[in-house]
Amino acid sequence: MITREEITMLLDHPVYDGDGNKIGDAKHVFFDDMTGRPEWVSVRTGMFGSSESFIPIHNATLVEDHLEVPYPKDQVKGAPNVDIDAGGHLSASEEHRLYDYYGVNWDSVLSEAEASGGPGTGTTTGTGTTTGTGTAAAAGTAGMAGTAGMAGTAGRGRTDRTGMRDDDAMTLSEERLHIGVERRETGRARLRKYVVTEDVQQTVPVRHEEVRLEREPITEANRDAALSGPEISEAEHEVTLYEEHPVVETETVPVERVRLTTEERVEDETVRGRVRKERIETEGTVDDIRRPGRE
Repeated sequence: MITREEITMLLDHPVYDGDGNKIGDAKHVFFDDMTGRPEWVSVRTGMFGSSESFIPIHNATLVEDHLEVPYPKDQVKGAPNVDIDAGGHLSASEEHRLYDYYGVNWDSVLSEAEASGGPGTGTTTGTGTTTGTGTAAAAGTAGMAGTAGMAGTAGRGRTDRTGMRDDDAMTLSEERLHIGVERRETGRARLRKYVVTEDVQQTVPVRHEEVRLEREPITEANRDAALSGPEISEAEHEVTLYEEHPVVETETVPVERVRLTTEERVEDETVRGRVRKERIETEGTVDDIRRPGRE
């Protein structure tokens, strides 16, 4: 369970699910007005943190520099959108809807709040500096911490959500479509070198020696050499023969350099989305009476 003292360590820090997937960054922490304990944390999710999801932190754990919650990332991102009133509170119906979505027993939450008793404080932590005291009701609503001046001041009950400010003016809002791009891995290319063996054939000339018997007649030119030995005798003469054989050697030489490079190509892709806009209609005003063609 997260304590009040650990709130400052949560804001603007990562929030992970039980499988180690980062869900987003903690933006605000909401206290229960009745128990004074942290009940909810809002997390920036979606592309560029454009969305904000609420997560119950009853069973959350602070691990080093991040918060770990027992809910999968996809479940958190699919949590219903809720509205926060001007006092920085969740209405009872909104909080009930969130508890149902996360499978938290609503009755056990009420029993725990009633058992603790006493008013809680909605002290602003993080960037805010204003503090306030929440008023106890049957069970306190969740008041927000992390934004200046938003202290818990209301109990769990019906909330007047007419959208009117103190100056009797109604603010109209509309959603804007912000489109960005994210980089995704689409595949991998690998350069691998391997060795193959090829048969190479080449013809080379080789020489060898053969014995040939030559005879020459006795002439005046060789008579002296022929008669230099004994008249009748036995003799033997030996000649060594040689031949060439092919000798194969290999030599490694560089022949080419190969590398992988990437290039970017830009394509236009049409993106469609839906945005909501608030419109206003009047009834019983001077303009309605003067409008031509109005009965």
